[in-house]
Amino acid sequence: MKPIPGLLLLSGLVWGQVSVTTYHNDNARTGQNLAEVVLTPRNVKAGAFGRRFSHSVDGLILGQPLIVPGVNVAGKGVHDVVIVATGHGTIYAFDADDAAGSNSAPLWQTSTIDTASGAAPVTAVQVKCAVILPELGIVGTPVIDAGSQTVYAVSFSQTSGKNFEFSLHAIDLTSGAERAGSSVEIAPPGFVPIEHKQRGALLLSGGMVYVPFGSNCDNKPYHGWLISYDAKTLKQTAVFNATLNGGEGSFWNGGAGPAADAQGNVYQMSANGDFDAASQNYGDTFVKLTAAPGLQVADYFTPFNQSYLDLNDIDVGSAGPVLLPDEVGNAEHPHLLVGAGKEGRIYLLDRDHLGHAQYNLDSLAVQSLPVLGHSLFGSMAYYQGSLYVATEYSPVRAYRIANAAVNSQPSSQSSFTTAALGATPSVSANGTANGLVWILAGPTGELQAYDAANLGHMVYSSSTLSGEAPGSWVEFTVPAIADGKVYVGTQDHLVVYGLLSGAPGQVKAVVNAASFTPGAVSPGSLVSLFGTGLAPAGVGAGATSTPLPVSLADVEVKVNGEPAGLDYVSADQINAVLPSDMPAGDAQVAVTVSGIELAPLSVKVAVAAPGIFSMPSGDAAALNDDDDYALVTPSTPAKSGATVSLFLTGLDAEDASLPVTATVGGLPASIQYAGPAPGYVGLAQVNLILPALMAGRYPVVISVGGEASNTAWLSIAGN
Repeated sequence: MKPIPGLLLLSGLVWGQVSVTTYHNDNARTGQNLAEVVLTPRNVKAGAFGRRFSHSVDGLILGQPLIVPGVNVAGKGVHDVVIVATGHGTIYAFDADDAAGSNSAPLWQTSTIDTASGAAPVTAVQVKCAVILPELGIVGTPVIDAGSQTVYAVSFSQTSGKNFEFSLHAIDLTSGAERAGSSVEIAPPGFVPIEHKQRGALLLSGGMVYVPFGSNCDNKPYHGWLISYDAKTLKQTAVFNATLNGGEGSFWNGGAGPAADAQGNVYQMSANGDFDAASQNYGDTFVKLTAAPGLQVADYFTPFNQSYLDLNDIDVGSAGPVLLPDEVGNAEHPHLLVGAGKEGRIYLLDRDHLGHAQYNLDSLAVQSLPVLGHSLFGSMAYYQGSLYVATEYSPVRAYRIANAAVNSQPSSQSSFTTAALGATPSVSANGTANGLVWILAGPTGELQAYDAANLGHMVYSSSTLSGEAPGSWVEFTVPAIADGKVYVGTQDHLVVYGLLSGAPGQVKAVVNAASFTPGAVSPGSLVSLFGTGLAPAGVGAGATSTPLPVSLADVEVKVNGEPAGLDYVSADQINAVLPSDMPAGDAQVAVTVSGIELAPLSVKVAVAAPGIFSMPSGDAAALNDDDDYALVTPSTPAKSGATVSLFLTGLDAEDASLPVTATVGGLPASIQYAGPAPGYVGLAQVNLILPALMAGRYPVVISVGGEASNTAWLSIAGN
């Protein structure tokens, strides 16, 4: 069976559905979300954008929030889910779209520390390091495999036997339960847990979970470790020690994580430590590692002044690497990496030839630019030929990059100056349009947004109006931006920002999405809602995968309080799939736009309400199965006796008890198949054999459970 013809799909869509499953949005660590269709430099402003809701948690949120749309949560239906983890060792799943009613509580929460058996999160006192107070249960940003719906996180606990232990957990995204075989203790030979901190973000690449480790306040002895695990079995697959025959070389990166390229190579930046490549010591070095289970040094770059950096605590590894797209390279250097550390030097490196150890000058770097003036912690961001940097005690700056060269002068910068530790920028944009640069500025945790094209234009600050501030700040924290909302972790809350109320909209009609005829709709069918103000102004966004999200472009539809899957939203039309378990009778359809619920509209729900998809001409959207699935039109008619496929909605694919019949030109047609259309949600496909008819254009009607569809037309060539 073939899918629906392309002409049925809405054209000109901007895809608005997005997941944030890893630190800084992707394994290249670019920090960009290019599918943000709601937030723009025009509508993100005080009074129009602000704090929407929050959820309380039991400890510091030290990692970036992660978002997955369309999750079927056990016992609670489909939700768009935001995941956060705390220093107390708890992972929370919250509804990502609101905190009203039952969504005020977590969808689930699970502790990764067996407190019932006497275990407890490790504390700052125990590790003799007061940087993170008071607990270090989960510190590094988890990572999510959206395909298997698994959350991976590392917790640090002291067991009832007084042993310190890091453990890797695989958590079911739909329920919060540990997967089979989870958790596993992280205990490679020579690894001493109390000497290490799991600060960097986890990486999922090529079916492997990579876990980086650094130190607690540089309390010796310690090493930089990168340990990989099979994502399915949690079996340890490889271990890399950055200073195997020396000391230090931490992988902490200001909370950033290792990056991975398309071939699975892993890139890391180490902090102060011994350097001697012959002795397998790689302090203050950019390291390229082969994918696990190899995890061997494939290449490296060590700055010419490594010993000076080490002696003066000027880590290269205070931030993480960003792998740049090929669009900014050239023929000589097509694959680039950029990074910076405490020295404030931008390193632009060729990923294919990093350069090894440098002497006197960084001569084999593509560029080595001491232009930042202050230390970078966390990460840069990349968008549309610009690097965005927020070093401490500095403006937020943009540096243009093209043809494998970074301009040494910023193209724009903010009038705002950061405090100690600076910030990690993130970018939201609608493809190449409406770019926004977001930061969380310490020490207050102020959320700021800048026009990406001109950082001199701060479009929003949470300090402008009272009640907007997220609250207590957590160092190195990074916001997550998705579906018109910005998610901020604090010391005790997850705070969510978005557009605020605008002009009220109105739902004027809910109809069958195929026939557009008024009347009843049916469970599991695709419906179209028409009205005004059904989405933020200027938005036209479609879902990109299944299950369909229940919030799209900051729009929700609920039927008798149950969320509907969203396929497309715009200001005047929404296409949604009704819940399949709706009972027949009256139902209330309510639309929520940017947190504001519009007046509901009452509709009739019937067991079946079929509608045939057709073209503007009235011809059925039918494929000729006997002619390589060609579209049936007056100029390409199907022969009598041929098998054709028609597409409709209003046939519940989960209810096979309803009889399906069809007539063409008033004559019965034999049904060969009636069921779900492959690859689509809310749509059905009926394959029928055309009756013997003379050449002509004939009406076709499909009935389900005795309920007749609209009339469409089929062109027949005769015998």
